[in-house]
Amino acid sequence: MRRPSKFALTLLLTLGAALPVGLAWARNPNEREVKPQANVQDPDTIFDKDGNYKEDSKIWALEFRFKDPRLITVDIPGRGRKVCWYLWYQVINRTREPRLFVPDFELVTNHNSVHADQVLPKVQEAIRRLEDPADYLKIKNSVTIAAEPIPPSKPDATPRPVTGVAIWDDIDDDPKKPATTQFSIFVSGLSNGWAMTDPIPPDTEPVVRRKTLKLTFKRLGDRFFQDSREIQFLGPAEWIYRGANMKVPGLSAAPKGDKPADKPTEWRASEKTIFTVRGPRWHTRKVKVPAATAASRTASGWA
Repeated sequence: MRRPSKFALTLLLTLGAALPVGLAWARNPNEREVKPQANVQDPDTIFDKDGNYKEDSKIWALEFRFKDPRLITVDIPGRGRKVCWYLWYQVINRTREPRLFVPDFELVTNHNSVHADQVLPKVQEAIRRLEDPADYLKIKNSVTIAAEPIPPSKPDATPRPVTGVAIWDDIDDDPKKPATTQFSIFVSGLSNGWAMTDPIPPDTEPVVRRKTLKLTFKRLGDRFFQDSREIQFLGPAEWIYRGANMKVPGLSAAPKGDKPADKPTEWRASEKTIFTVRGPRWHTRKVKVPAATAASRTASGWA
């Protein structure tokens, strides 16, 4: 076996030393990592002066690792053969406590069409066979990943990521509309950060905004030539406060005569809150979450 030359070893060491602080060699070149970032609307600081997570901070956020969105064609019962878009991701908890991750994935195209991710078991299984043939990662969907809190990872230990997938089957499914050439994926649930802002006229109710991760991509192909390689990430990732389609009890009174919502979310000022999540199209479940998490739960795609 030929040994590496001294020049090659020197080059590797030089490149390693040249990496910026905080940037590590990627375990997989197709994976991108996003660490929590501060925002002026944060109610508290996430990190201390040394860059470590503050133990007494009022706000927490999870790290997010993802691959660029990919396409897969699957025969879906009751829907036929469809091209589905999916986002493979992992969440890592660097805080000191387990954190419940109740995700919302919303894909918004450059034509302003909005698409909530869906739970499609057959598509999920096809993705599992492609991304994790040995079923080592136990890929979860947006419902099952919320069944248990994300365990904390120790600072100097190997991370304990939890793997999930978000799926869309209705992107560019209308041949009468222009094909998507750029889109953003908004990921909510990674943080308990939320804020109130003034109403946007003509509305009179304050706007509830959640700390949300925004990932933007461009797509070079069209609906007739759909290839995962044509989707490219447009960095950097952004942590923003995005308006949520929700109302907080006591914030404002509903006008008289309004019909109450069907099975509204239960809000309780207790340590734990039970509320009903009506998932995309067909599934219903109950989730037990901390009250602070429930107060920041967006109804977009689930109500």
